[in-house]
Amino acid sequence: MTQDQHRLGHRARLRERFLMGSIEAVAEYELLELILFAAFPRGDIKPLAKQLLKEFKTFSGVINASEIELLRFKGMGKSGVAALKVVAASAQKLLQEKTRIGPLQSTLPQVIEYCRVAMGSLKNEQLRLLFLDKKNQIITDEVQQEGTVDHTPVYTREVIKRALELGASGLIIVHNHPSGDPTPSQSDIRVTKDIQEAAERLSIQVHDHIIIGKDNHVSFRAKGLL
Repeated sequence: MTQDQHRLGHRARLRERFLMGSIEAVAEYELLELILFAAFPRGDIKPLAKQLLKEFKTFSGVINASEIELLRFKGMGKSGVAALKVVAASAQKLLQEKTRIGPLQSTLPQVIEYCRVAMGSLKNEQLRLLFLDKKNQIITDEVQQEGTVDHTPVYTREVIKRALELGASGLIIVHNHPSGDPTPSQSDIRVTKDIQEAAERLSIQVHDHIIIGKDNHVSFRAKGLL
């Protein structure tokens, strides 16, 4: 058997094992192989998949790594990056759709999980706003500001203006802490109070402010900060 035949056989066996047993039947590096097969029709992808996991520690760390970080790996290329980013976007889309199924109370766990997938591995802070209608169902979610590694500018006027444009009756504020520690800063608390006071004057309810860390989160509502 030639080397190319062996590689083709490996791909076929790996695909079959995955289809027979789903995610439990393959290791994390093998799941990465399956994703990268679409970008690399030929060749041995296993060393690259293992290198990526060694560098970024976890499957989600690989998927959420930046294009610049991924392109450092020999052989990755734009096609490999695109394959990984399609998976990241697909995961976000699936979770996003789940958050719009029902009222806020029943979908809040999905909201938090969606935000963890979308923001948990970002290197810079990001402010995301989820706008709700009168039935507390999510109208839409939007990234309102991008920041630095430890700061995101928040403009109360812009937050309220956008809520009025959408006809929203409520909103959830979400931002991430790239440090991994979701503990609210004094600035986080102050800005949240400013938004809450401005929103209340226009009969818009701030349901929560959620800070996303690396492995956990903090809810202002649960902590009595709202």
